[in-house]
Amino acid sequence: MENKLSIVLADDHTILREGLRALLTADSSFEIIGEARDGREAVRCVEKLGPDLLLMDLSMPRMSGMDAIREIKKRYPETKIIALTVHKTEEYLLTTLQAGADGFVLKDATHGELITAIKSVMGGKSYLSPGVSEKVIEGYLEGKKSTRSLSSWESLSQREREVLKLIAEGYKNKEIAEDLCISLKTVEKHRANLMKKLDLHNAAALTVYAVDKGLVNR
Repeated sequence: MENKLSIVLADDHTILREGLRALLTADSSFEIIGEARDGREAVRCVEKLGPDLLLMDLSMPRMSGMDAIREIKKRYPETKIIALTVHKTEEYLLTTLQAGADGFVLKDATHGELITAIKSVMGGKSYLSPGVSEKVIEGYLEGKKSTRSLSSWESLSQREREVLKLIAEGYKNKEIAEDLCISLKTVEKHRANLMKKLDLHNAAALTVYAVDKGLVNR
């Protein structure tokens, strides 16, 4: 009997997970072994279930898909990851690839394109949706331009990005401390570092920045 490709789906929208499950399980070579509603849950699913492939939405609550990809690739580099997103910007795409994603598929892709992407990454290749691949190539060729646009974002640690995401989702410092299991003083320090690194000086500005980076949906 042919071994099935084990897949975990990570998306905070139930209807999208159900749609992906229906599409993929129509192919007998795929098996959905788990689902996650946020980045942290995705990390736990990979740790517990050891899937061959993770289909990961990038804009999710609590821990973003981007940070989850980074964490999973650090701990489980053999797990293939395809990022699913509505974001088409060069900066967003490059950051996703740098986090360790094996593929980048836009959410308006066809079923056929998703299957092609899965086969490509499981075959050891990278996959980028045709609508964005040209932009990435241009970005790499214009290395200096890409480096400038990514510098402030890349200066943020993973923890600072987690704090930024929670600030943008409306959490107060005390709630962030409880959610991340860190002290209130540490949260305040991270918040100050974010404002300094990004040259942004209030929660509203940080929220706009987080939305622009795809950390949260608005």
